[in-house]
Amino acid sequence: MSDSYPGPGSRSLDRRTAAGNPRVRKMSDPALRSSPEDPHGVGSPPKVSDPGSRNSPADEQGPHSVQTILRMTYLIAALDITWLFVQISITPYLAKRLGFDTLWFGYLQTMVGVIQLLGGPIFGRFADLFGARMALALSSSASVVYFVLLAMADSVPMLFIHKLPAIFMHALPGTQMVVADLTEPEKRADALAKLGLCFGFGMITGSSLGGTLSTRYGETFTACMSAAGSLLSLALVLKFIPKHTKKRTSQEEADKRTAKGSVFNLGEITRLMKFPGVAKTFTVKIISGLPGGVFQVMFSIIAMDFFQLKAEQTGYLMAYIGVVQMVIQGGVIGRLTARFSEDTLLLLSVGLTSLIGLTQIVMTNVAQFCFILIPMMLSLSLFNVITDSMLTKSVPPTDTGTMLGMCASVQSLLRTIGPTIGGFLYQNYGVSSFGCIQFGVNSLVFIYLLRSSRGRTEAHKE
Repeated sequence: MSDSYPGPGSRSLDRRTAAGNPRVRKMSDPALRSSPEDPHGVGSPPKVSDPGSRNSPADEQGPHSVQTILRMTYLIAALDITWLFVQISITPYLAKRLGFDTLWFGYLQTMVGVIQLLGGPIFGRFADLFGARMALALSSSASVVYFVLLAMADSVPMLFIHKLPAIFMHALPGTQMVVADLTEPEKRADALAKLGLCFGFGMITGSSLGGTLSTRYGETFTACMSAAGSLLSLALVLKFIPKHTKKRTSQEEADKRTAKGSVFNLGEITRLMKFPGVAKTFTVKIISGLPGGVFQVMFSIIAMDFFQLKAEQTGYLMAYIGVVQMVIQGGVIGRLTARFSEDTLLLLSVGLTSLIGLTQIVMTNVAQFCFILIPMMLSLSLFNVITDSMLTKSVPPTDTGTMLGMCASVQSLLRTIGPTIGGFLYQNYGVSSFGCIQFGVNSLVFIYLLRSSRGRTEAHKE
């Protein structure tokens, strides 16, 4: 099994080549390494091998080709998301059976958000320092413990305790790092969008499976099935994911930083915000995503109380959402990214999100929601894929894991503050309040991005 990914032809490099080749000296000279002004080091960024080419790193050194690793990465992501949605489909009903009201369920969701908010950037840095295999193995192992504790949850304290392993459960950022490391920058958005297919598949399978199993066999049996599924994911990680997925030059630099730094070095994490464009994109990701994140966090409550759906019916609704997402991620996002610039698509997604807020204001039943869902999933998928792609391109290859961990922490932040905000809005102003906030916030973000885009265009003309 491959432990690292050298660049094409790296075996032929000897000391004399390194001494005579200025590009090699640049890669080895600490003074010439990446900086916020030049994220990829002095000169042009090294070209990532084409996954299908004969000179791809996996073909040179490992038993599995890059395409095989990518396929297995997508499968691991699909399985992990399946177990996640199994849990999502049963937790509200388990909480209600234990006496939770909307406010206490919000506290439970907030706890998960805080835990993953703290764990996301640390997990990303752990992946950069110790490799994709170890990071994904840690995530899958934590999932096993998580579902075992869920199976044992027969009281309010146990329902809170079972959430603790979630600090290490970051399989999606881990798989995103593998995909980002093994694809060319110009194809990265499309490759990351394909993970949306995995998300849609997991949402369909997990929601349907969770609702059916919990209705027929109970929550305990369903949680045990999820634990067994997480063990399968762990086995696939250990079998197919190489220890390191970065190119050798990037991995050698990461190894040196491992010896000097710590996973918990906050300075190494926050320094990424100094790279050009990162702070702006990250801020837009948080502000624009907040209203939609609040709605997503409260959706299980909305489905149960506002739409009056049972567990099995909620599972079917989540399956429909998954189908829509699969179609959009698999058939639409790739074509849009190939035809339009990322700045244009970011502006489109934010503008569309603000218009969707208007439709949510007048939404009264599940049929209307199913109609609104199509543009909603388009804007949400486009926004997440484009911002993740822009952020990973803005930092050195050695920091893609940390950057994706920080992106995951944005979702965790929304889950942290979302339940409190959502519970207050839902109890006092109803579902329409979510649409009002979404329209207002995203309209302001759209105006800001539009002015910023026009300012850059005028600067280029001058």
